[in-house]
Order: sequence, then structure tokens, then C-alpha cells
Amino acid sequence: MVLSLKKFARSLVGSLVCNIVLSYVIFFVARLIFFWANSSYFIDYMSWKLLGEMLQGALVFDTSGVIYCNLLYMVMVLLPLHWKENVTYYRVTKWTWVALNSVALVANLADTVYFKFTGRRTTATVFSEFGNEDNLLSIVFKELAMHWWLLLVFIFMVWGMSKLYRVPQAGCRSKGLLRYYATQVVSLLVVVPLCIFGIRGGIGAAVRPITISNANQYVNRPVEAAVVLNTPFSIIRTIGKQAFEVPQYMPDADMERLFTPVHVPADTVTFNSKNVVVIIIESFGKEYIGSLNRDVPGYEGFTPFTDELVGRSLTFSHSYSNGRKSIDGMPSVLSGIPMFVEPFFLTPASLNDVSGIAGELDKKGYETAFFHGAPNGSMGFQAFARATGFKQYYGKNEYDREVGTGDFDGTWAIWDEPFMQYYCSVMNRMQEPFMTAIFTASSHHPFVIPEQYRDTFPEGEVPIHKCIRYTDHALRRFFESASRTSWFDNTLFVITADHTNQSDIARYQTDLGLFEVPVIFYTPGDSTLVGLRDDVVAQQIDIMPTVLGYLGYDNPYVAFGCDLLATSPAETFAVNYNGIYQYVKGDYLLQFDGDKPVAAYKYKEDVLLKNNILPIAPVDTISLMENELKAIIQQYMQRMTGNRLVP
Repeated sequence: MVLSLKKFARSLVGSLVCNIVLSYVIFFVARLIFFWANSSYFIDYMSWKLLGEMLQGALVFDTSGVIYCNLLYMVMVLLPLHWKENVTYYRVTKWTWVALNSVALVANLADTVYFKFTGRRTTATVFSEFGNEDNLLSIVFKELAMHWWLLLVFIFMVWGMSKLYRVPQAGCRSKGLLRYYATQVVSLLVVVPLCIFGIRGGIGAAVRPITISNANQYVNRPVEAAVVLNTPFSIIRTIGKQAFEVPQYMPDADMERLFTPVHVPADTVTFNSKNVVVIIIESFGKEYIGSLNRDVPGYEGFTPFTDELVGRSLTFSHSYSNGRKSIDGMPSVLSGIPMFVEPFFLTPASLNDVSGIAGELDKKGYETAFFHGAPNGSMGFQAFARATGFKQYYGKNEYDREVGTGDFDGTWAIWDEPFMQYYCSVMNRMQEPFMTAIFTASSHHPFVIPEQYRDTFPEGEVPIHKCIRYTDHALRRFFESASRTSWFDNTLFVITADHTNQSDIARYQTDLGLFEVPVIFYTPGDSTLVGLRDDVVAQQIDIMPTVLGYLGYDNPYVAFGCDLLATSPAETFAVNYNGIYQYVKGDYLLQFDGDKPVAAYKYKEDVLLKNNILPIAPVDTISLMENELKAIIQQYMQRMTGNRLVP
């Protein structure tokens, strides 16, 4: 029996089987490393039953991923041409297999790190997301230095691949060409349909090819889908895919009745030409702000100045981002556009007619400018700023010309403190009324701060805490400078984050907690914009309608959020997408997979989302929430595909 197995392993087909099994092992080991490195997101919710279901799902997706990654290798082995059966060809075949599986391993190990920032597996949009960056090589080297152990794992596993690879016995066609060709053709006839079934995720005409959304059937929480999936599959299955498919949940009349993003101001509004300053702080999750976490015993946070500002501002206990990346945050904050399925920036819809706070206020004679301390063009921000109505752009190029080249952080952008001082100085030159926005950068991986502050700000529990402390200091310095200007008292300030980041508190590692960011409105001397609201659900896409409503803007516009100052608290909501749709309204969080509700939580009291109450939740409430969410999705997809993002 042992001799027979050894003989089979040395045959063409046998060596192919052995090497494909080895590919499965590589995927499985990478998944174990991924799970271990990110265990804080999963372990508190895990059970043996759930783990078994997840591993069952992982086998389905790994089968597809392994086949995708090894298609070229399998063709090379099974191609029925007798002249290829020689030592040289076997050597080329071996290193082709090693190369293909090494690329797959790199992708899986990279997501071990990247998952903490996105909450899901990487898709094909990553190539567009970083397509404008010219510092990728330096970022990669810094990542390797910070995660050297992953590099060692990679080297060891590639070495193991080269040693464990099974090479077929030379001269395997020695028993005759007829037998050789018969064996090869039969093998092809068997392997080809098996590959098709494996890629599709099942057998039968009724089985649709699996997509990344199918991973949700094996998990209880959307974030757990990252354990079931593998990165090569996620990337390959999203290449060239249409991001926006219009569902037909309901007739358009019902959709419009339940939800419309078109805001039509009343005829009686009076416009107030205050300046507007929107500050989008990189990775400034609500978790880091002590004044917004009073329910955490002994927790002071890392933002002493922001805590002071919150005391004289309007903010919210329940406030959320609409995406998980920087390129999600900018459209949400400045144009009222959430992220559904894929970032708006990276889809053909980015060429749509689109407006925003700047575009609308430009109609009122405002001077507008956008500020981002990275090299011009980075992240596509410059293009989006121009498309949404910002007439001026100030990036690293402008800063270097006016101030000098000594304040670059070496990776991403100008340090926050000097760039925010520059921001203030440029606004001093602008004609009032003006609308500006700044996107900061220092509280970003690789989490370093200027040398002069290395010993000033204490280390936290995770690396980003020190950066948050520095950025909070930069914000304090900005407001100190702004408060001495002539325009300060006539300005509405809005402060929020693009997304969340590293987490040390369990609440912020849940499916909902991953989206918790501050939404702060402040204007000097206005008592109507003071207080911490617990009865309102706020989100990034509410910022545009709230700002325009506060100013008494009198033209119709499109934004998917609501005016938080004019909407009944019971009607405020938040919506986001991270492999599954989430809809927050009132006391409930509803999770929806695109076809049906899959979970519901009383998120205010069940902050760790441990009790799925969907089977026992009030039917009328859940049904209404489901229909409202469907109307939002249908409106979004129709307007994206039909170029209807302006009235």
C-alpha cells in the first residue's frame, strides 16, 4: 500500500494532486496566522460550532482560490504533449508553481496586517486605491521592518514549498505514447469539470458562482467573513466587476415614499453666510476621545483638547462613519455619499455629475479650498475635490513652495501641526465667506510623530494612541491660531474622522464599533450647537445637509443623510456597508445581506452585539427598517448607474 502511494505520488497525476494539496495547506496556514494576529476581533464570539462552520466555508473558498492560483500550473502539467516530459520542463513547472503560490501567500499575509484598517479582505480596488501614490516602495519597506516576523514566515514557507514540491518521475511516458495520451486526456476530462465546480463553489446548474458575499452564510458577524475568505479569491473575483447593480426591491413610487436623497428647502429659509471649516482627521475614531467614553471606568482617552472642544460643541453619543477607508470618508463627509459595495472614488460613478458642500456654497459666492498635506494627486483627493466644487487645492506641492520642504513626515504628508498652521494662514488670505476642508495625515500608519515630540506624548496601549495625542495637540494649536483671526467668530467648524483604526476596547471591535467616529459641530458663541445628544443617530453623510440647513441654504441638492438640526430624533439613522449592510435607527441595528435580514441587535444596551434578537424582535419595527434600508440601497444604485447625484 505504501509503495503504491509512493508510486502514485511520482506519477504526473499523483504529483499534481500532492502539490494541489500542498497549496491547500499554504492557504490554511496563512489563515491560521491571520486569525491569530487578529484574534481580538473574533475570539470573544467564537464557539466550536461556529468555528466548524467557518472552516467548512473556508474550504469552499480555498478550493476556488487554490484553483484560480494554480490554473497555469495545472495546464502545464496536464497539457498532452509528450515532448514536454523532461527534466528542464519539470523544473520550469516547479518554479511556476512556487511563484504562483508565493504570490497568493503574500496576499494572504499582507491582509493579516491590512485587515485592522479595513475590517475585511482586500479586493481588486486596492490597485486603484493606491494607483496615485509614488511612495509605495518606502511604505512596503517600513511595513516589512515593523512586521519582520511575517517576512520570516514567508521565507520559511517558500523554502518549504520548494522542498515539499513533488516532481513527477522522469520518463513517465516510457510505457508508450498511446498510454501517455490516453492518461493525459482522461485526466483533463476529469480535472476540467472539477476545476469549474471548485471555482463556482458547487455542482449543479442551480449553483451560482460564489462571490465574497457568500461568506456571510458561514458566520454570525460580518467581520468574521474575513476568516472564511482568502485574499486571492477576494481580489480575483472582484476584478472588472460592476460595483453597482440596481435591485428591484419595490416600485419606484414606494421607494420615493420611504426615502429620497433630494433635499428641497422651504421657501421661508433665510440664508446666513457663515464661513464653513470642515476638519477630517485621519483615523480619529470615537474610541480615542475620553469625553465620548464616560461609560468606560477610569478611561481618560488621548485627546485632552478635543475633550475641551466637545464641552462647547454639539456632538452625539451614537455617530458613525459610512465606510472604512479614507477614500470612503471624503465623499461621505463632503458630498453626503455613503460607501456601498465599493468606494465611490474607484468606480465609473466617480465620473458622474456630483456636488457637495463646496459646490453648493460656490453658488452663493463662497471662496472654496481643499487642503491635504500629501503630494498632489494622492488618493485621488485632488480630482474629487475639484469635481465637487472646490476651486482651489493646497497640497504638499503648494506647502513646499510657500513654506519649505522640511516638514514632510517621510511617508505620507506634511506633519499635522505645521500643515494646520499653514491651513489657518491661507484662510487669513481668503475672502469671506469661504468654505474650506482639510484632511489630516499624521495619525496614520506607520504611526510616527515628529522627533521633538517623541518624549512629550506618552505611549498608549496601541501604536496609534501616541499619534492621536500629537494630532490633538496640532488641533489645539490650530484653534489657538484661528481664535485670533477676524473670521473665527463667524465660522461653523465641523470635526470628524475618515474612519476608525487600531482598537483596544472591545466595543469598538464589533461590526458597529468599527464605524464609530465623532461628528462635532462648533461655532463660537452659539448655544444652540452645544450638548451631547443621546437621542440622535448621526453619521458622516449627515454633515452636508446639517451644514446647509444651519446656513439656511435655499437650493435643492442631493445628499443621502439628513439635517440633524431639523429632523426628528426618531427619524435619524446611520447606514454603512462592510460586506453586509448595516442600518441603525432608534434602538435597533439591522444587518441585511442584500436579500434578507440576517441579524438584529438592541445596540445601545448590547454594546458587544452578542445577542441576535432577530427571531424575537418586533416584526413591524424590523419590517419597516428593512423596507427603509431597501429604499436607500435602491435609490443609491439607481442614482449611481443613472448619473443622478444632482437634482
